[in-house]
Amino acid sequence: MKLDRLLAIVVLLINRGRVQAKDLADTFEVSIRTIYRDIDTLGQAGIPVVTYQGASGGIGLAEGYRLDRNVLTDKDLASIVTALRSVSTSHTNVARDLLMEKLSSIVPEAKNEDFQANTSRFIVDYSMWTHPEALQIKLQLIEQGMDQLRPITFTYCSAEGTQTHRTTDPHTLVLKKHSWYLYAFCHERNEFRMFKLVRMRDVVLAQGSFERKPINLQDRPWQQGWATPDNKVALSLRFHARIRHIAEEWFGIENVVSDGEGYYISQVAFPEDNWLYGFILGFGADVEVLEPLHIREEIRRIAEQIVQNYKAPPLT
Repeated sequence: MKLDRLLAIVVLLINRGRVQAKDLADTFEVSIRTIYRDIDTLGQAGIPVVTYQGASGGIGLAEGYRLDRNVLTDKDLASIVTALRSVSTSHTNVARDLLMEKLSSIVPEAKNEDFQANTSRFIVDYSMWTHPEALQIKLQLIEQGMDQLRPITFTYCSAEGTQTHRTTDPHTLVLKKHSWYLYAFCHERNEFRMFKLVRMRDVVLAQGSFERKPINLQDRPWQQGWATPDNKVALSLRFHARIRHIAEEWFGIENVVSDGEGYYISQVAFPEDNWLYGFILGFGADVEVLEPLHIREEIRRIAEQIVQNYKAPPLT
């Protein structure tokens, strides 16, 4: 365990430049004293660890230090192959498949059985029950734009149904809740925006080129605007007992509380838009919005409109 921690500390210092001892202690769930002992051990092993004093101080490595590629263990390789295989379930990529073959081929034959077992312990399957070819074509075009640093143009339909023409510099593809999104710098809005691929049509590689802008992907910038408190509305939802398990899947067991009358209450917060109305309606007659009243009224209005749609015979 100590050897694994020492190697992990070196990797963190290489990637982050300078780290506080307390942050390292929190990451590895050990004391600060243990971290300083680990730093002494690394120094004695010839790794150029540097400590910086002052308010902006911390622990770092001498500039230019890199790990040898042979530092990857068989378990590291198995973890990489498992991650690549999981990603491939939703987006096929020849280069990624070849990389998995390369990684598998460098494992000694005597360890191949253990390696295969390690890569088969779990897999995250992101694939849909159907495989729309149109989505794969969009993914390939966007990846080509990212590889060649070429802008892409497309017509985008917003959640409200408004269609606009966009020219963007593609930076990152994001898979979230079984849906693909493009995080790109939008020329029309002069800022980074998130685009859902199923709402994009007429995707084309544009002429010209762009320079990637620095973004900190670890902070998931596409999440920040959506998750801010001033962008959310607090809801009180009451669920029928027969869909309690579904409510628990969405909101967590601890947030689905019995009201003592055979129903269950959840206190949640979401941005208010058409997605929210559709999300609530997706529970059918087994959910009731208790608060806020204006969302309760909007759900009632939409439900009445649905009833009206089904009163008359279908148009032919």
